[in-house]
Amino acid sequence: MKALITGITGQDGSYLAELLLSKGYEVAGMVRRSSTENFERIDHLRDRITLHQADLLDELSLIELMEEVMPDEIYNLAAMSFVPTSWSQPMLTGEFTAIGVTRVLDAMRRVCPKAKFYQASSSEMFGKVREVPQTELTPFHPRSPYGVSKVYGHFITVNYRESYDLFAVSGILFNHESPRRGLEFVTRKVTDGVARIKQGLQTELAMGNLDSRRDWGFAGDYVDAMWRMLQQDEADDFVVATGQMHSVRDLCRVAFEHVGLDYEKHIVTDPAFLRPAEVDQLLGDGTKARQELGWEPRVSFEQLVKMMVDADMDRVTREQAFPKVAP
Repeated sequence: MKALITGITGQDGSYLAELLLSKGYEVAGMVRRSSTENFERIDHLRDRITLHQADLLDELSLIELMEEVMPDEIYNLAAMSFVPTSWSQPMLTGEFTAIGVTRVLDAMRRVCPKAKFYQASSSEMFGKVREVPQTELTPFHPRSPYGVSKVYGHFITVNYRESYDLFAVSGILFNHESPRRGLEFVTRKVTDGVARIKQGLQTELAMGNLDSRRDWGFAGDYVDAMWRMLQQDEADDFVVATGQMHSVRDLCRVAFEHVGLDYEKHIVTDPAFLRPAEVDQLLGDGTKARQELGWEPRVSFEQLVKMMVDADMDRVTREQAFPKVAP
């Protein structure tokens, strides 16, 4: 089996590549040409995967990519994925995260219509939630350009499935984190801050809304759900979530306590980190995924936070012992 992963250099792409390799897949990854390429998350896989240059903004490059790879499964994980940036770059967010999905689907339709397609939808589509918890049938009310773009990507996937009889599914994944999460995301911001405060490199951590609540899981668990969706006989969409909600305050408390610190002595609130339109709470109902996919989250919230703190403690300790010398 051949799999093509867009966004392979990201958190989810790296975990998915590991999973597929463990199942005997031939894995190809799509990367954008850039002046500062970052393959850190997949360095340990470079000799076992093939990387191809293409771009979600250029459909011809996607067509040529699929002609070269001829994948059996396509996982579209590439996007402009950081919610705060979507307000400062709303048009670019739409091009990548919305229209980019259409380009991938259209390239698949033209080149390899028998392949199976996975679209990375997001709990941010629910935004100002209409019901708690959120299911596959909960109406969307996105509260950011990112969320709006993901809604487009979700429905264009449904549309291509129904219009062209493609096997195309969307996984509505709730927040999923790991030590490979980018430093700009709140979970990693906290665990990196904890490590730096513990090591005496800083004394406080500036945060936004501590009362915002999310359904957090482990990215390594969630990529398994992606794969399971493409093993079904019929294409369908699934919510992937733990069914448990925690606040950013809970995140801070668990992370700081893990290294023997009191979060209240180090956290300061900075209005600069508040969203123009806040998403107060997201809680997923993953019953359908459990029943039909046989999927279960294995890593708890507390285990996840401690795993991330430990990884950042190790990294910060190494950076202190072997500081990087500027070229």
